[in-house]
Amino acid sequence: MRRVAVVGGGLAGITAALQLADAGCAVDLLEGRPKLGGLTHSFERDGRWIDNGQHVFLRCCTSYLRLLERLDVRDQVHVQRRLDVPVRSGRRPGVGRIRRNELPAPLHLGPALASYRWLSLVERVAAASGALAMGRVDRTAPETDEQSFGSWLAAHGQDARAVEALWELIGIATLNARADEASLAVAATVFQLGLLEQSDAADIGWSLVPLQQLHGGAAARALAAAGVAVRLRARVRALNEQEGRWCIEGERYDDVVLAVPPTEAARLLPDGAVDLPAGWAEALGSSPIVNAHVVFDRQVLDVPFVAGVDSPLQWVFDRTVQCGERAGGEQYVAVSLSAADELIDTPVADLRDLLVPALRRLLPAAADARVKEFFVTRERHATFRPAPGSGSLRPAATTNRPGLHLAGAWTATGWPATMESAARSGEAAAASVLRHRLTNRPSQVVLGSEDVVL
Repeated sequence: MRRVAVVGGGLAGITAALQLADAGCAVDLLEGRPKLGGLTHSFERDGRWIDNGQHVFLRCCTSYLRLLERLDVRDQVHVQRRLDVPVRSGRRPGVGRIRRNELPAPLHLGPALASYRWLSLVERVAAASGALAMGRVDRTAPETDEQSFGSWLAAHGQDARAVEALWELIGIATLNARADEASLAVAATVFQLGLLEQSDAADIGWSLVPLQQLHGGAAARALAAAGVAVRLRARVRALNEQEGRWCIEGERYDDVVLAVPPTEAARLLPDGAVDLPAGWAEALGSSPIVNAHVVFDRQVLDVPFVAGVDSPLQWVFDRTVQCGERAGGEQYVAVSLSAADELIDTPVADLRDLLVPALRRLLPAAADARVKEFFVTRERHATFRPAPGSGSLRPAATTNRPGLHLAGAWTATGWPATMESAARSGEAAAASVLRHRLTNRPSQVVLGSEDVVL
């Protein structure tokens, strides 16, 4: 039986470990933190379960949905029957909507663009033309990766208002980067696969329970049932090759999957393992996300989420049920701020002074509601930075060293750093291990009814 170590217990490592165990490998999963789930985890605070960030997915996230099925938690998420995003302005009353109808793609979004209230008629026509042009972008071409999303939008008639109120409304949350700072290739992946190729692809899904229950707890059970040996608080400090096998803390493995952040992978990888320039992990970089958590004394949001324009707010989520309901009519909302370079070091008091008035302007019901709690969570290195040219810094699952494989949302999945990218990378790493096992297995000659190993 082939012995495999998976280093890292986030979604990529969990996916790889389960697929390898299901394929008959003996798998050890080593995670440096005290719990599984990676960047999609929860913690307890004053009797509430708080997710570290507001993670949603789309119906087109097929690898992530397969992982939920494997964890037996598919019933603990909700997916919209049909895409519908309410969009409010911080300056003007009313609600705009980005929603689809039942027509085939790309016609399914036509009426929404034609009536989108936060753009002028001229901007709506230009946006429809831009969407059709986006569908023709070759997202696999190296020159597409080198171009910025922002420069492409400008070249296709999208003015600053259209970029803010439409393209970045979707792009910042999925790319964790503003248009001028994002690769066109990654942006094209999001818009083509999510919005333009299948009519139901962008239907939004979210967890009905804390992420620690959905991912970490469920993974612990599934891994144990699959026979995976999970070791927590087990940070791998060195990786050594001996006689064609890989050694970690005195244990020898036929294969190792490094499902860790890029800087950690670069530290552990031996020289020549990937065909990337020195300093590639630092060049790939990272982008932060800030989440503000606000508890009001009454209901202020009557839908699961709302997006914001003309506001420092991007997306606001109702998290009351997920954190554990309390009596008294309180509502807990979470504000997700992606590409938060300018806010990552802002003191909590200053964030409160910025965001609470913005919430009152965006949500009419919050105008006279009392804030009972306000706190902040920060992920300084939430994702890799999908800058123009970043695709050339994302390695494949298979390295140049036999038995050594990579996983993580930052690897060459083609997707931005999402839960889908993490799950896809775990699948790719497992496939890489299994290919290595097949190409290195002893040859067999069948003589009569017996197998003779040569």
